[in-house]
Amino acid sequence: MGFFARATASFVFWELVLPRVGLRRLTQRTRSRRYKQIAGQFRAMAIRMGGVMIKVGQFLSARLDVLPVEITEELSGLQDEVPAEEFEAIRKLAEAELGAPLEEKFESFESQPLAAASLGQVHRARLRADAPEAEQFRDVVVKIQRPFIDQLIDVDFSALRRVGGWLMHYKPIRKRVDLPALIAELETTVHREIDYLSEGKNAETFRTNFAGRKRIHVPRVVWSQTTQRVLTLENVYAIKITDYDAITAAGIDRAEVAEVLSDTYLKQIFEDGFFHADPHPGNLFVTPIPATDSKQATWQLTFVDFGMVGVVPEDLRAGLRDMLIGIGTRNPTRVVEAYQTLGVLLPNADLKLVEQAESQLFDRFWGMSMGELRKVRHAEMGQFAMQFRELMYEMPFQLPHNLFLLGRTVGILSGMCTGLDPNFNPWNQLAPYAQKLVAEEGISNWEVWLDEIGDLVKELIGLPAQTARVLSRVERGELNVNVPQVNRQIYHLESAVNRLTGSVVFAAFLFGGVLLYRSGDITLGYIFWALSGLTLFWMLFLSRGHSPWR
Repeated sequence: MGFFARATASFVFWELVLPRVGLRRLTQRTRSRRYKQIAGQFRAMAIRMGGVMIKVGQFLSARLDVLPVEITEELSGLQDEVPAEEFEAIRKLAEAELGAPLEEKFESFESQPLAAASLGQVHRARLRADAPEAEQFRDVVVKIQRPFIDQLIDVDFSALRRVGGWLMHYKPIRKRVDLPALIAELETTVHREIDYLSEGKNAETFRTNFAGRKRIHVPRVVWSQTTQRVLTLENVYAIKITDYDAITAAGIDRAEVAEVLSDTYLKQIFEDGFFHADPHPGNLFVTPIPATDSKQATWQLTFVDFGMVGVVPEDLRAGLRDMLIGIGTRNPTRVVEAYQTLGVLLPNADLKLVEQAESQLFDRFWGMSMGELRKVRHAEMGQFAMQFRELMYEMPFQLPHNLFLLGRTVGILSGMCTGLDPNFNPWNQLAPYAQKLVAEEGISNWEVWLDEIGDLVKELIGLPAQTARVLSRVERGELNVNVPQVNRQIYHLESAVNRLTGSVVFAAFLFGGVLLYRSGDITLGYIFWALSGLTLFWMLFLSRGHSPWR
């Protein structure tokens, strides 16, 4: 709790308070060092605590598309530096699950783990010759759950539920996300992840879904050596998907890998309704396939770890398809309709304003690669924010809990594709897939398309008359723009933004002081309370300004 309180207070102080008192350059000059320091502190805490905190760090480390490089580089070590469990404890658990010594179940078993993850660790082994699967393969990996991991998960989620309860007292969060439902869904997902029988079935489902795609490989399950806490799989470990130098050295085009990875997830989400929900770099490999006399050298994308999967019900898939079609065809109206279907918009959202913002986003950013998007000037983003200040202030969006796992997966995927190919262009992937869905939809829902075409024709017929009326009013000097009214609205918006900023700063210092006081940092807690008082004074008496239009 203390770490999150200090990190929040530090962000508020450096990024919100100091720039408002004329010290923006100091904030910018120290930003890189501060980000790296905070990320390093989080990494140390995650390694110390293990369990769910490591998963949070792995998620953040993959967000190369939105997070500063100082943070992603510092957290990337979490993929490899999770401390391994003592082998004797692992051996004891595995033998109790399998009902026999490891020497009786395997021809060989390496005591040094191949990989250590937050919930379990993986060891190389070799099947005995009399094993049912030995005719197909003998080299395997054995995934064994960490002892007492279920108790650790319960403790982590107990803390998360408490923090979620605190945050639900803050209205902007409460109206946009059902945190208790979101945390409950995540807890259910993590508990499923430590059921290795379920994971084995997930792997087989995924393997069946991609049986016709030669680029995708999924390990086979050794059911004779699998229990709820021990999972034995075909050994498919190869080049880690973030080992860019090794991928290039193997003669594999990284941009092509990014395209295949993206296309694979489009199929999972929009066709199968069943997706691999934990695509962090430790779970994806690029497997080179050497040339033979009859075939050229090629490669495969290999998925492992199917403990965390997501299921997309048909009604949710319909909303996602509408959104993809809207994005792929640059149709803002359809995007907003998809938002409504998915429950992403608050009930009082201004649909026309949201639609206008979507249209502007398409005009400004459509077709840009991820690298180009990251280089968009702050001034251009600021111009967009000024144009839609009312929308930015209201932020009429909410996060339905049934979209959390999918959103997390898409976020990680975006970062991984950007890491493979800095010029990765999501539009090149989305547009053809959207056109494919449009073609399929055109066959099954042609009546809907006829209605839409009819509406469009009506608008086009009425357009000349409307244009003539507007031009006539311009010629007669009857078309006026009430600038004072606009300025008055802008002033009220500025006042509202000032009050909102002051409220956030005040709440951060107040709650930060409470958390620090309870964690033993009494002096720092008093300092934070004093700062909250100063912020409240500024908000009440100094931030109002005077309007020339009152």
